[in-house]
Amino acid sequence: MIFRRHRWHGETGKTYRFRITMTDKGLPEGGGVYVFVRRRFVFWLQALYVGKAANFRGRLIGHERWREAWHRKGATERHVLVLKDRDDHARVEEDLIRGLTPVMNDIHIPRGR
Repeated sequence: MIFRRHRWHGETGKTYRFRITMTDKGLPEGGGVYVFVRRRFVFWLQALYVGKAANFRGRLIGHERWREAWHRKGATERHVLVLKDRDDHARVEEDLIRGLTPVMNDIHIPRGR
């Protein structure tokens, strides 16, 4: 695969470097933050959904929103960012949801929390 990594930017301006996976076999061990992505025209990517997981394999295989992302929203891949510190999971997820405003994230996180 030509594309193996992608950078997403949070509301704070911080850049996060994600690994791209298109199959369950490509999911890394551990947990962190993930993004369901629709790729168009090779380089144009749209974040559809941002979430966090304590364990990528346990969370993403059979994820309840993946079918909707794949069939209705045109998702083509998942991006994963491994984070060792669980406290970082929520912080990074929140920063990315605010910065990317993904269409499938129903709950938008209010500022000043």
